[in-house]
Amino acid sequence: MKIGAHVSTAGGLDKAIERAVAIEAEAIQIFGSPPQGWAAKPHAPEIIRQFTAKAHESNLAEAVFLHGVYLVNLATENQNNLKKGIDSLTYYLNLAHDIHAKGVIFHVGSHKGIGFDTVLSQIATAMKQALDRSEDAWLIIENNAGQGQQVGGNFTEIKRIMDAVGSPRVKVCLDTAHCLASGYDLRSEQGVSEAMDAFESTIGLENLAAVHANDSKAPLNSNVDRHENIGDGHIGREGFLSIMRHPAFRDAPFLLEVPGIENKGPDLENIHRLKSIREEALGIRR
Repeated sequence: MKIGAHVSTAGGLDKAIERAVAIEAEAIQIFGSPPQGWAAKPHAPEIIRQFTAKAHESNLAEAVFLHGVYLVNLATENQNNLKKGIDSLTYYLNLAHDIHAKGVIFHVGSHKGIGFDTVLSQIATAMKQALDRSEDAWLIIENNAGQGQQVGGNFTEIKRIMDAVGSPRVKVCLDTAHCLASGYDLRSEQGVSEAMDAFESTIGLENLAAVHANDSKAPLNSNVDRHENIGDGHIGREGFLSIMRHPAFRDAPFLLEVPGIENKGPDLENIHRLKSIREEALGIRR
């Protein structure tokens, strides 16, 4: 149960490792290009070598993840944007291979009101194309908060996408804040147990690749995506204790995407909070 965070790559991919070490992260998530745009320049081989070397030296190499850009929408009716989304995921999957990352976590997108059933085939075809044009890295679907017309707000929709793609390289990242907002009650042991029973019966625990560990500013069933620092939101410390006590999460890397105490993103304080909860959950005494 490694605890890490999303960190900045400003100044070069390898700088992300230094930032992860500074906050005592055991796992790392990064962007491979500016997240708000389509532009993605190849990284120099020397930068790739520096990143992988520093990751090994820092014991982070076994838990590296990429997060896809926010513009990807595999459910769009705009075929030009669909192609850009496929190209972006392909670029990210190949970068994941190059830096020995586990895979690429991404948001499927929005059907804009035409319905999930209408876009399912297109989504699956797009994911297959990205997988066919890349090697070995996982393509990891992130659940969303159930807002608007977004795809993947519940486990059933995610499983239907996985079945339609039919590849063992498709995995799932479970965002705790999104789970709560979309109706999965992670505030207690009973709620966590019920949620993970539902996950197991639909998606299968073997397909859980990572956890986005975020408390939630928004309450249960709100369908609002707003992250909060660990213990300060509607999941709370007891909720995260229940999550970390559940055997489904025993080997899952936890990646923080919280605002941070000073609103500068995941920080040492949130890492320490989550590590303290892990120690209690696993019965570790100091």
